[in-house]
Amino acid sequence: MSLFQEIELPTGHKYQQPLGLFINNEWVATNTTLETINPATEQVITKVYAAGEKEVDAAVAAARGVYHSWLQVPGEERALKMLKLADILEQNAELVAAVEALDSGKPLHSNARADIDGVVEYLRYCAGWADKIHGKTIPLSNNRLAITRRYPLVVGQIVPWNYPLSMSGWKFCPALACGCPLVIKSSELTPLSLLLFAQYVKEAGFPAGVFNVVSGLGSVAGQRLAEHPDLDKVAFTGSTATGAKVMQSAAANLKNVSLECGGKSPLVVFDDADLEQAAKWASFGVMYNSGQNCTANSRVLVQDTVYERFLELFKKQILEDWKVGDPFDENATLGPVISKTQYDKIQRYIESGKREGARLVLGNEPTGQSTGYFIPPTVFADCNQNMTIVKEEIFGPVVAVAKFSSEEEAVKNANDTIYGLAAMVFSKDFHRAHRVAEQLEAGSVYINSSNDESCRVPFGGFKMSGIGRELGESGIDLYTQSKSIYLNIGNKL
Repeated sequence: MSLFQEIELPTGHKYQQPLGLFINNEWVATNTTLETINPATEQVITKVYAAGEKEVDAAVAAARGVYHSWLQVPGEERALKMLKLADILEQNAELVAAVEALDSGKPLHSNARADIDGVVEYLRYCAGWADKIHGKTIPLSNNRLAITRRYPLVVGQIVPWNYPLSMSGWKFCPALACGCPLVIKSSELTPLSLLLFAQYVKEAGFPAGVFNVVSGLGSVAGQRLAEHPDLDKVAFTGSTATGAKVMQSAAANLKNVSLECGGKSPLVVFDDADLEQAAKWASFGVMYNSGQNCTANSRVLVQDTVYERFLELFKKQILEDWKVGDPFDENATLGPVISKTQYDKIQRYIESGKREGARLVLGNEPTGQSTGYFIPPTVFADCNQNMTIVKEEIFGPVVAVAKFSSEEEAVKNANDTIYGLAAMVFSKDFHRAHRVAEQLEAGSVYINSSNDESCRVPFGGFKMSGIGRELGESGIDLYTQSKSIYLNIGNKL
């Protein structure tokens, strides 16, 4: 098998897809391959080479080997390389977005392109930090002071399939700004765009060893990264169950760990809210990316006095906004879910909702697709806190709606979950909205909106939703460690 394959996209464009591992700025073949499947057609797109422990060790050795020389490169120079990389990605955004649409099933025009534009934006934002990562001077007395310095880490990064390049960017952008050599493992389900992006890293002039990409199984390559003794840190985005395993593996070497895991985000609608806007945001917040979003507002809590009215508006909005279709169809806004395994899992949740007594408001509509893992927008009403679809993360276009009577009940039910990634509050009463937002146990709370985050604002979870904060200045802090140096400039012992 070659290290590259010509692939023709549904747009008619042909390109050369890298298939190997990207280690030390070279493409590497292995004895094992992974198939990647188009979820809209269920057909094999290609095979990529998969890393075993030996290849992960080689990638880590490359990153560790360049650490000291890369440490000497001024922040200004790192920034220029990042800005060049952003320009290259922007020039190739249509291609990369089409590759992601093919590999992940996300609609090209309404979803995939925005993801790539977000990576360009975040590269430029983090480039601005590259020459501003410094410590402090701390006076101790007239003749004594201390200074702190911040040092980059050698980093392993494990990323999910729902946002292949976007979630990778949340990790590699701040790491590159801080001067961290890194090894990043793509999801075995969506490896193509990150491999394509690795070419641009080399083109932008980053030295060999700074940016390494391995495709591979989580149980093999991911496990080896998590436990690797030569890495200073591991950053992970994915399920809570897998995050717990990563943390356990990293503990063997007391490795620095950051985790962004699952969610079951509540969206609370009070009776004084703008119900039409609440319905629009709630629709967007749970159906975007086919519901495969850790901050999806998959629980909607509505005050009883406006409950049925909201349901009418919510159903109408979903039917207007979400058109199931092929990812390359310009009119499609809802693509397939990622795999047969995920499709079957979501169907089991839908059946559990019916079996446990929830009222099906939407979900029996035909998708119009003869192949692919398509699930129509599914809305359950009259849910209660004990239902499986209320307690567990579904990760699909399925939402559970319940009613509440008082503000206290709304807060109590919203917080009744092991997760705490995001929450949403809709009310025209600013004092109430802010009061409730303060009480919600979530890392991000949106007042009168949903899922409109910015790369300038910290992002992360409470409870079982993770550890650490990505994005903003907090994302920069994740990728350095501090050293304190004491200076005695006159005092004798």
